[in-house]
Amino acid sequence: MDMIVIAVVAALASALTLYSGFGLGTILLPVFALFFPVPVAVAVAATGVVHLLNNVFKAGLLWRQADWRVVLRFGLTAVPAAMLGAWLLARLGDTPRLFEWSALGRQFGPTGASLAVGLLLLIFALLELQSWFQKLAAPPRLQPLGGLVTGFFGGLTGQQGALRSIFLLRAGLAAKPFIATGVMIAILVDLARLSTYAASFSALGLNPDGQEALLVGVGTLAAFAGAWAATRHLEKLTITAIRSLVAVLMCVIGLALCAGVLG
Repeated sequence: MDMIVIAVVAALASALTLYSGFGLGTILLPVFALFFPVPVAVAVAATGVVHLLNNVFKAGLLWRQADWRVVLRFGLTAVPAAMLGAWLLARLGDTPRLFEWSALGRQFGPTGASLAVGLLLLIFALLELQSWFQKLAAPPRLQPLGGLVTGFFGGLTGQQGALRSIFLLRAGLAAKPFIATGVMIAILVDLARLSTYAASFSALGLNPDGQEALLVGVGTLAAFAGAWAATRHLEKLTITAIRSLVAVLMCVIGLALCAGVLG
C-alpha cells in the first residue's frame, strides 16, 4: 500500500508541476514523512532524490531550450547556498522534540527541523496566496541573488521553484526556455543539497539498501511517467491553478510539521 500511495502521488505531482516549475517537493514531502520513521530532514532528503532524478528526466526532454547564461548566473551562488541550507537542516534534525502533546493515545511534538521547515512552509504559503507576490519579477541583474536565495531555501526546506520563478520572470525567456532553464538550475541545487544530505544519511537512519531506497525508486519511476504524460496532455494547465494548489498544501503540511504530527 505504501508503494501504491507514493507512486500515485509522485506521478500526479510530477505531471501537475511540470509547467509551473515548482510544487513537486511540497506535494511529496508529507507522503514520505508518513512512511519514513525518521526526522523530517530525511523525508526532505528522500524527496530530494526523486526531485533530482525527475529533473534529470525533464532535462532530457527539454535541455536544448535552456538559456545557459542564466543557468550559470544562478548556479554560481545557488550551489554553495544549497549546501549551507542542507547543512543547517541536518543540524536541526539532531535536536530533540521541542515540546510534546498527546492525542488518541499517541505522543506528538516537533523537532527543531520540523518546526523550522513547518514555519517556513507557512510563510511561503501565505506569500504564494498574495497577488502582489505572484506578480514579483526581479530584474536580470539580481539573478545571482536569486541563486543565493533559491539555493539556501532549497537546501533547508526543499522549496526552490517559486522563489526561482521570481528571478526568472524578467529574463526574457519564452515558455519552453523558461521551463528548461528552471529545470537545469534545479538540478544544480539538488546535486548540491543531496551531497550534503548524504553525509547525514546514516546518522538520520536512512538505509540506502532497505525499504526506504525501494520507496524512493518507486517514486522516481512514477514521477518520470507523470512528467512524460504532462509533456503531451497538460499544456493548457495554468500556473495560477498549480500555485493555489501548492500553497494550500504548504499550509496544511506546515501546520502538521509545526505540531509534530509529521516528522
